[in-house]
Amino acid sequence: MTERMRFVSELLEGERGMSELCRVYGISRKCGYKWQDRYAQGGVQALEDRSHARLTQARAVDEATARRLVQVRRKHPTWGPRKLLAWLQAHDEGPERWPAASTVGDILRRNGLVERRRIRAKIIDRSPGALVQPNAPNDLWCTDFKGQFRMQDGRYCYPVTLTDAVSRYLLTCRGVHSPSTEQVKPWFERAFRKYGLPAVIRSDNGGPFASNGVGSLSELSIWWVKLGIVPELIEPGCPQQNGRHERMAPHAQEGSDAAGRGQSARTTAHV
Repeated sequence: MTERMRFVSELLEGERGMSELCRVYGISRKCGYKWQDRYAQGGVQALEDRSHARLTQARAVDEATARRLVQVRRKHPTWGPRKLLAWLQAHDEGPERWPAASTVGDILRRNGLVERRRIRAKIIDRSPGALVQPNAPNDLWCTDFKGQFRMQDGRYCYPVTLTDAVSRYLLTCRGVHSPSTEQVKPWFERAFRKYGLPAVIRSDNGGPFASNGVGSLSELSIWWVKLGIVPELIEPGCPQQNGRHERMAPHAQEGSDAAGRGQSARTTAHV
């Protein structure tokens, strides 16, 4: 803006011609004449930037259609753009071509009929600094599925494993037919009765340990919470946060009652 005003001022003074001033300011003669004409028509304010938006839109929604969309939405405040369009196409003559759902959403938003969806805060902190640092057996148990494989009868086997983070003792290693709460829960219950309840159970974000619900809680982890156990999730794509369990030998034997008594016995499950 300042450069344009200086250019027009020097041009009005008449000491330099249009061609020379355009060379000094590094613009074309066409651009120079444009600023000269704008100043002549509107003064200094005419030198400000103007909007480059198109003056006309070939597919713009007419006011009557927009008013009809707003009118129906106010009668049905819970309807979204797609449902609104479906109802209008079935019950209203309207235009030959109704606008797209995204355009309807913009119209409703401009008229204050749509509120932004609130982003729910995460209840469980998955940052590495929030992971529990265990000091004694039963402070932290780690669980995971050691892959899956097809058996001779054609069905898949999912080995669910459970270890103590301090003693590194293999508490449970059982094959189930599916990674579901119904298949896994009995083996957790057996481990609880045999070794006691841990303070925290660490797992990845897959089922049945976690879900997409509030706080990432699943049916299985809710059961843990009711028993007084804190479910702890590692960050997605960071198996190293559960590294001790990930490095567990796949041929490990299930442990004895020594782990339940808090001893640091080692089996082939140790690293």
